[in-house]
Amino acid sequence: MKFMKLGTRPDTFYTEQATRTLVSNIAVDLVIKINDITYLLHKLQAPLLPKCGLLQQLCSDFSDPEPVSLELHDIPGGENAFELCAKFCYGMSINISAHNIVPAFCAAKFLQMNESIEKGNFVGKLEAFFNSCILEGWKDSIVAIQATDKLPLWSENLGIIRKCIDSIIEKILTPSPQVKWSYTYTRPGYARKQHHSVPKDWWTEDVSDLGIDLFRCIIMAIRSTYVLPHQLIGEALHVYACKWLPGLTNIRSSGSSLAQTEESKAKNQKILETIVSMIPADKGSVSVGFLLKLLSISSHLGISPTTKTELIKRASIQFEEATVSDLLYHSTSSSDRNFYDTELVLAVLESFFKFWKSKPPSVVDNRQFLKSVRNVGKLIDSYLQVVARDNNMPVSKFVALAEAVPAIGRSEHDDLYQAINIYLKVHPDLGKAEKRRLCRILQCQRLSPEARAHAVKNELLPLRTVVQLVYFEQEKGSNNNKATTTTTINHHKLQKSHHDLLQGAAAKRPAARVAHDTQSLGINKEELMRRMSHAESREKVQNRSKISDGKLALEIEKKMVIGGGTKEECTSGCKLELVSKKSMRKVRSNKSEHGHGNGK
Repeated sequence: MKFMKLGTRPDTFYTEQATRTLVSNIAVDLVIKINDITYLLHKLQAPLLPKCGLLQQLCSDFSDPEPVSLELHDIPGGENAFELCAKFCYGMSINISAHNIVPAFCAAKFLQMNESIEKGNFVGKLEAFFNSCILEGWKDSIVAIQATDKLPLWSENLGIIRKCIDSIIEKILTPSPQVKWSYTYTRPGYARKQHHSVPKDWWTEDVSDLGIDLFRCIIMAIRSTYVLPHQLIGEALHVYACKWLPGLTNIRSSGSSLAQTEESKAKNQKILETIVSMIPADKGSVSVGFLLKLLSISSHLGISPTTKTELIKRASIQFEEATVSDLLYHSTSSSDRNFYDTELVLAVLESFFKFWKSKPPSVVDNRQFLKSVRNVGKLIDSYLQVVARDNNMPVSKFVALAEAVPAIGRSEHDDLYQAINIYLKVHPDLGKAEKRRLCRILQCQRLSPEARAHAVKNELLPLRTVVQLVYFEQEKGSNNNKATTTTTINHHKLQKSHHDLLQGAAAKRPAARVAHDTQSLGINKEELMRRMSHAESREKVQNRSKISDGKLALEIEKKMVIGGGTKEECTSGCKLELVSKKSMRKVRSNKSEHGHGNGK
């Protein structure tokens, strides 16, 4: 950091009780009181009055040798800032840096140490150093604007805050490859990299050192430029929240200082509400884990209902991105004996489905909707497996959370069964009515064969549920047998339909093709009609033969599949089929010879 050294004389100020004076042989003729400190100074033999316009006004006749006593309790920066101005007047050595330039500048302005009073005065030197050095540095600007927290009105009126904010924003908007100044960046693992470029969020940690009001001014000014992506703004909010809102769920009123705890709670409440108001509207600007963390903290701080509703809405939009660890927050309610805050999760879950229902069907992608709902359903079932281990978890809350997921949200119930099984193991003293209520949410038909096999042998389940499982297994086995028979019959019908389709396609040839063939072969109309009639009659005979053969084969196969026919019936049927086929071939050969004889 940069500093400016002024004066060459040694510092001879010393303290005696609550009095500050300096080593001098000159009699004291100016007494200045600031708060609890009294300064014994000189108005004639030292250039204090010639450099301070205010003191000249207060000491109208400063040539009078009588001591003058003044009270300057309202000087900005207090006694420390005044002493810097006094040492400058005495020519003592002082160092000006970003840490003390703001109070020194405000005090010098208060004392009217301007160029109009004396050339080369204190105000002029401080302004030059502030503009050429402080505002040019990154950390100097951060430290300087931090100092304005104690003097907000003076700093605002003198333009210090505005200049610092402009300098900080200009540097934040600088492309990362052009960043040449030092900055604070303590992300885990970053320091171990040997050759790394400047990260895009290099500025977030230094800005998080500011008070919430100044931080808000900088963030809102950056957002108004639309230069940085919303994810980077969200990262800055996350860093700030982690710095100023750590572990607030563990804060409890202690007998040491209740007023201090209430004051800290009010401060944190303001920080939380301000951060929520600055979150960009774009989805994904902050993680769902961060939103849920803010929501859990809000339950303790007692923020406004509007802010809490906004947090629930924002978290529900990204709920499918959450993990089970994002949902595991301890309950902060004094009346709630639960270890985990399931009400928070239920509020976000209900808001998630409300968000989807509010969208018109025309803009909803059914595939994306189904995927999101299934992801959330799997998340809730995994969460239930964790909270089921809570000894104080009532059945009503467990069931309410499980039933909040619609039927479409679960493709199978294996995870839900696992959660119910864990709950029954942890709560062995559960009554029959509560067990039935718990297992009512389980659907047997949506369990995998492995889960059903385990459930049938599970002694923790109520008898009614086990009976339903056994009945479902039997009904499923019966349906499978019927399905096999139906499949065989449908297979034969499909073969017959395919054969008929081919015959129909061959019979319906285009008329243009027939006319072309008759002309090319030189056949007259009467001969053509006679041949077509003969062909149709022959085709009908063949079709009837094939249909009767097919029916006979189908009847035999039915008896074999269904099991209604005996071995003798099958054998006789097969023999009958062979005789029938021989007879049909003999009839066809006779008809064919008869047709050829007529043709001749």
